[in-house]
Amino acid sequence: MVLVGVVVVDAALNVLNDILRTSPTTREIPVKSFVHVLKLIIYGIAGVAVLSLILGRSPLFLLSGLGAMTTVIMLVFKDPILGFVEGIQLSANRMVARGDWFEMPKYGADGDVLELALTTVKIQNWDKAITTIPTYALIAESFKNSRGMTNSGGHRIKRAIYIDTQSIRFCDDKMLSRFSRIQYGAGHLEQKRVEIATRNIERDVDEAHPINGRRLANIGTFRACVVVYLRNHPMINNDMTFLVRQLSPTAHGLPIEIYVFSRDQKWSNYEDIQSDIFHHILPVAPEFDLRVYQTPSGADVRTPMNLQAPDPSTR
Repeated sequence: MVLVGVVVVDAALNVLNDILRTSPTTREIPVKSFVHVLKLIIYGIAGVAVLSLILGRSPLFLLSGLGAMTTVIMLVFKDPILGFVEGIQLSANRMVARGDWFEMPKYGADGDVLELALTTVKIQNWDKAITTIPTYALIAESFKNSRGMTNSGGHRIKRAIYIDTQSIRFCDDKMLSRFSRIQYGAGHLEQKRVEIATRNIERDVDEAHPINGRRLANIGTFRACVVVYLRNHPMINNDMTFLVRQLSPTAHGLPIEIYVFSRDQKWSNYEDIQSDIFHHILPVAPEFDLRVYQTPSGADVRTPMNLQAPDPSTR
């Protein structure tokens, strides 16, 4: 009867676990961990009851001898005990939940949390492989949970293009006339021209030399056009951080970094949005007389056909 009762209670706990897993209110609670703990307690009680019936002794007699076996029990059930304690901490602090995007490079985990059990956490990586991590490792070591990004309503786009600094120059009248026909830059260009002209007149600037006063540069006009283009992009979230900024110049040129958030968080759609943005920006840069930097390759360095290898005897 004891064994039958244990089997019935075990099946009832499995049903309860399946029901709670489908409820959105228990998504961030490691239900399976607590179910496993209840099962261990029930198995322990059933084991003591069965032994007391076989030996004909009181259960209290058997329980009194467990004190001497505490060390052995701690060694045998070390992982379940640690997993239970850490599971409570994970649940109380809401650190990990099923469905979270979880990254832990040490264990090769990068994907969605499938299951939080008593002793292990199962992660399904983006290549559909399953990674299993000890529960207590989530408390002892660092990991990255992207739940905040998922709940924020946006997915960050952070990428830079490098402009060859030798192509940066002041805008002359011919360039300004050409830039004024660009839809995204016309308003900014006219506003800046009026602002700069007014400022130079107020300060009685001698505009005969380009160093005197303020002038428009092709790099600034390009950046302003990128800002307007992204502001009008339907898939960019303008309510979140929005930056088109210059970073410190490097050996590869002047970085123009785009730091915005897409509205769509689905990975494939996010990559399409990011690619479409740079499919537009990269070909547009030469229209502002700017060159996008790239390290010279074999196609850039060619030996003239009329040059021959030197004669070794003349060296």
